[in-house]
Amino acid sequence: MSKSRAKKLREKLVREGNRNPELSRSPFSMLDLNTRRTKSKLEKLNQVKHKKQSFGNDDFQTKDCFYLYF
Repeated sequence: MSKSRAKKLREKLVREGNRNPELSRSPFSMLDLNTRRTKSKLEKLNQVKHKKQSFGNDDFQTKDCFYLYF
């Protein structure tokens, strides 16, 4: 893979004897702060329960109705 322009510039600054900007980064920049959790049994059941429903769509095709002509 090729190097990005910013990485090339950082390496050039280090070669020339200047301070590496990577050292100025916060230690929290490398952490993943997103909290992940698995779904509970109730959440899984609700997801399956509402899977086929369409909310907010009042289209003609989605309504369950029929007409009888005599």
